[in-house]
Amino acid sequence: MLGAPAVVIGRAAGIDATFNYRRSNRYRSPLTDAWRNGDDLEQFLIEGIDAAEDSVEMAVQELTLPGVATALIRAHQRGVKVQIVLENSYSTPWSEQQLSHLPKHQRHRWNRLNQLADANGDGITTPDEAHQGDAVALLKEARIPMLDDTEDGSRGSGLMHHKFVVLDRKIVITGSANFTSSGIHGDAGDTTTRGNVNHLLRLHSAELADIFHIEFKELWGDGPGGAKDSRFGRGKESRGVQRAKVGQSMVEVLFTPHAKDDAANGLDWIESLLTKAKRNIDMALFVFSAQQFADVLQVKAKQGIKIRLLADRGFASRSYSEVLDLLGVALPDRNCKLEKNNQPFEIALRGVGIPRLARGDKLHHKFAVIDNKTVITGSFNWSPAAAHTNDETILVIHSPQLAKHFTREMDRLWDTAELGITPHIQRKLDRQKIRCGDGVERG
Repeated sequence: MLGAPAVVIGRAAGIDATFNYRRSNRYRSPLTDAWRNGDDLEQFLIEGIDAAEDSVEMAVQELTLPGVATALIRAHQRGVKVQIVLENSYSTPWSEQQLSHLPKHQRHRWNRLNQLADANGDGITTPDEAHQGDAVALLKEARIPMLDDTEDGSRGSGLMHHKFVVLDRKIVITGSANFTSSGIHGDAGDTTTRGNVNHLLRLHSAELADIFHIEFKELWGDGPGGAKDSRFGRGKESRGVQRAKVGQSMVEVLFTPHAKDDAANGLDWIESLLTKAKRNIDMALFVFSAQQFADVLQVKAKQGIKIRLLADRGFASRSYSEVLDLLGVALPDRNCKLEKNNQPFEIALRGVGIPRLARGDKLHHKFAVIDNKTVITGSFNWSPAAAHTNDETILVIHSPQLAKHFTREMDRLWDTAELGITPHIQRKLDRQKIRCGDGVERG
């Protein structure tokens, strides 16, 4: 009914779920100072750090939020042990980088962060504003211990893609969001953006926190500048799927990467979970590029399982995207070649869509809900690289109550999604048909 209040979904015991586009909550955007729908994921992080009494262990790909950096500094100043692991591409203060020396993507990032740092909005970012707006620079100035994935003596792992914080060895905050403005609130200078679509969970469990603590200690080793005993990527010990109780819910955790022939690898684990579905599968994914997932969904569709898949617009139409398989089409790459094992559905899956978002915003979730009771989430994109190369987290949470929160998020995105072959995908198909003609071959 129009104007009816949002239905309140009760909290799963021990788990707080936040979504930055949620309709049932509002916060004031730090970019525009206007009220907007959603949970403030930045404030969610700050509140957790401010409550820490003993330790904060943070492993995140990228941290550019000065407010979070300031909270970490406050924690350090009151005697909390603060340790931070970053991905090497993002561990240098941006304000110390020379714009002309950066590749195109990094130049775009630098300009965006420089604009965000313009505190008085006069169009000029002074050196002091740049420093105060640079989260990593603030942390280094405060002598917060930090390292990146070159600490093991390598040039870096495939990607240090974790997004987790362990607080006092009893609380874990994790999910899909990078700790950046574009990942949470939106892009500087563009009032139409509201940030990439993301979520964070806060899980209260010393048992679970200990599992994440052990992973963090592998990354940390003896700390920055030590004996190079940090371990990233395939250098880490593989512990397989680990389990812990959070409230009344069983939570399973897998940290990647693994070799392709390792029975514990993330792709095979998720495939086994999808195979067990009896009624329905919902997925909201930034990346969907593992052929085995398309294959198992084809089997489940033939069994009558209700399937809904929402994918990010930018990734859905790439030649290696398995979204195209589900839609029953094939898109050759720039060399007019198809993937070696490409298997488009003979009958397109009807439940495939692309959410409508502001230009520049991405669907950054990495979650699935199976049979309204099992949630798959974490930092793990559904791709071979995530399983076999990157440092990632996969969480499987068995909780019908938590599943309700993710299903509501799926429904919200589904309400306005473009279903089937979108005009954007069709244009790419048409262009490649003209370009390649009948000269398409297997890769």
